[in-house]
Amino acid sequence: MKLGINLLNFGPAATPDNFGKWARFAEDRGFDALMISDHVAVTLEVQSRYPAPFYDPFTLLGWLAAMTSRVEIGTTVTILPYRHPLQTARMAANIDVLSGGRFILGAGVGWAKQEFQALGVPFERRGAIANECLAAIKRCWTEDVASYEGRFFSFKDVHTGPRPIRQPHPPIWIGGSSDAAMQRAVRFGDAWHPIRIRIDWLRDKALPRLREIAAMEQRPVPLLCPRILVDVRSEPLPGEKRVAGQGSIDQIVADLKALSDLGATCVLLDTYPGNPEDAVSLEPHWRMLDAVASRRRTLG
Repeated sequence: MKLGINLLNFGPAATPDNFGKWARFAEDRGFDALMISDHVAVTLEVQSRYPAPFYDPFTLLGWLAAMTSRVEIGTTVTILPYRHPLQTARMAANIDVLSGGRFILGAGVGWAKQEFQALGVPFERRGAIANECLAAIKRCWTEDVASYEGRFFSFKDVHTGPRPIRQPHPPIWIGGSSDAAMQRAVRFGDAWHPIRIRIDWLRDKALPRLREIAAMEQRPVPLLCPRILVDVRSEPLPGEKRVAGQGSIDQIVADLKALSDLGATCVLLDTYPGNPEDAVSLEPHWRMLDAVASRRRTLG
């Protein structure tokens, strides 16, 4: 099972110097992926949780492609309705080529209603728009000259090069925990990418439901690639109040073992504490990640 890192691209810790330090840390310590989040309009609603400055994920990933040589790079997650699918497809394909085939498109529908209003995108239709985006993006990635006719997007005879290096296309991880998100993952994704989960919920409810949806759609069950909070405590936390990745080192390593047993192929580790000021000092985050990863690797 691979281990990746969620890199903060917002707030006071988001500086070119820190981005470079995180890239070197991920490469040097043997992590497998480095992924970042997406917002376009930092409205008051967004600012309260993910404050400016907010670096554009595709611009930053293009820069990180040159700063790295081994780790996969991607989004957790691109908010599909914010951009025309032709633009998203082209930017993603460019990064995949520039990185030598290391790009992952994490994709979701978004939650910030004010941001949708600022961009002039109907919030209530975001799921349907996202589905069309995914269908159009996959067509652009797999055809030299692509056409698409849909309810929200239509284009004809658009030349799409450069095509992505990874074939048939870069991996698509679909975020979200609703039935609609799971159905989207089954229909369009290579992996399901839930965020900040509980192991019991995943094992007893979510994965059985994902398998049910795949059977109804007569499609393969997507891979499991979750993002979990990493919050190392000196003492164990009670199980009934704990999400995966939170608690003592032993608890967190047990969570990773459980995720591996449930079939996870990659787990993204998120050390963001929720307070932007606490993310400015990088060393505490690195110590947590080193401790968790080293313990996990000793278990195979």
